Amino acid sequence: MNAAPVVAIVGAESTGKSTLAAALAERIRAEAGLRCAVVDEFLREWCDREGRTPRPDEQLPIAREQQRRIAAASRANELVVADTTPLMVAIYSRLLFGDDSLVPMAVQAQRGVAATLLTALDLPWVADGHQRDGPQVREPVDRALRELMAAHGLAWSVVGGHGAARVEQALAAVAPLLARLAPAGAGLFTRLAERDAAMPAW
Repeated sequence: MNAAPVVAIVGAESTGKSTLAAALAERIRAEAGLRCAVVDEFLREWCDREGRTPRPDEQLPIAREQQRRIAAASRANELVVADTTPLMVAIYSRLLFGDDSLVPMAVQAQRGVAATLLTALDLPWVADGHQRDGPQVREPVDRALRELMAAHGLAWSVVGGHGAARVEQALAAVAPLLARLAPAGAGLFTRLAERDAAMPAW
């Protein structure tokens, strides 16, 4: 079986990545009729298990495990929504430890995804145990992430809004990808046709 395309969701902490990943995958299953899996953030699992945040030497194994899980899901499904990628581990390694050694691996992994969604900073910050540092780190992380992706020619779509509006933005961003993958007769085609018909003529 060929590897399935991956939709990667990246962004600063407390910007709704996990919630968006689950909601987007659910909509894709319902509207595109695709077998779509969500790959959760391994760092969250790691911090819960260890009761702390990782040391500099533990960053690379975490990034590799995140990518391993994404690859495994891609082999077993028709589409994958990844709640973060090694790119986020590389960003935090750079900002927290001044370590850029993960960047080449993370960029190579990111080049392999079909679409990258960047979550906007328009949601309120919420504490989350060991993993989150505080609202003051969100803008530096967002800025560093955009700069790194731009420097390496990685494209992304910003997803903002609250609740259902955020999911709609994400769905619109990946609609061209879904149109190529969805079986004929899937509800997504009706949705796309209605959206196109509603657009003003230029």
